[in-house]
Amino acid sequence: MKKSIRQARIEQLINQYPIGTQEELMEHLQEVGIQATQATISRDIREMQIVKAQDGHGHLRYTIFKAGNRSEEEHLRETINEVVTGLEQVEFINIVRTLPSNGNLLAVIFDDLNLPEISGTLAGHDTIFIISPSTEIATKLHDQIASEMNPEIAH
Repeated sequence: MKKSIRQARIEQLINQYPIGTQEELMEHLQEVGIQATQATISRDIREMQIVKAQDGHGHLRYTIFKAGNRSEEEHLRETINEVVTGLEQVEFINIVRTLPSNGNLLAVIFDDLNLPEISGTLAGHDTIFIISPSTEIATKLHDQIASEMNPEIAH
């Protein structure tokens, strides 16, 4: 399991569930088929700048400390490099093909960045449709994604 994929799933889980301990996080990861040691989870928490914060009910839960978009953009570039297998532009839509089970994870990263080049995404198991405001903007986004793709896994 690649680190960027595991970390994207961790981000998804802590945004979806009120997780407050490493043990709870490990249980949720196991439920989605990801095996990780406590040391690995601890390292991910540190690297991802996950902190505990009180939610609206006064309970402590994990949340990601966001200090600008630079690290999120780096995360996007790494994930594109590790999971994107194909890319095609049709007018104002980019069709991104990924390794199995990575479509939704990559789409979450795109969505979280709130890029002006993206009006919306539609994701499945291994495919993402990225809708842009115009064909010209879609072409710019296509070129950016293509520059980050790993030629060894791209078809």
